[in-house]
Amino acid sequence: MNDDVNDLETGDDDAPVQEPRLWQGNGWTAKVIKNEDDEGWAVAMYKDGEREPALVGPWTMGRDKKNPKPLDVNAFNTLIKTASEVIRRHEQHLHAMLHKSTVVSTEGGELKVTLDIVPDDDDPYAMLAATDEMGEEVAKVRVAPTFKLTPASALAWIENDFRAPR
Repeated sequence: MNDDVNDLETGDDDAPVQEPRLWQGNGWTAKVIKNEDDEGWAVAMYKDGEREPALVGPWTMGRDKKNPKPLDVNAFNTLIKTASEVIRRHEQHLHAMLHKSTVVSTEGGELKVTLDIVPDDDDPYAMLAATDEMGEEVAKVRVAPTFKLTPASALAWIENDFRAPR
């Protein structure tokens, strides 16, 4: 094995797994697997505690053009960085889908109107809220998770005395 392998620390007493097709450490597991779609290889990155891989991508063939290139510390660290970025982007996208806001000008000043969707499996819903320029909540109502927040729908809600839209 390569001396770089000893640089990988997991923070626990158990030595990290560092095999040519399986590496574990730093909260991650990398598995080199046969690519079902062709004759090549792929690598799957799993965050500890997760059943589904955070990242699956092609893996380089070894010198014999038959077997996969063995994992090493540099490849493993790069895979961790890439998989972490994939998770971060997914979380940002999910947040953007579940939390919307707009600002509406009224006679009394500007109101920030937010829509926070709660994607419950049994009873999904959303909370529509308005806050004034001082950050004080003016109104809050439960609405359908399909409610579309736009400047026009926010203004219509405000003009309807903050009654829950139908």
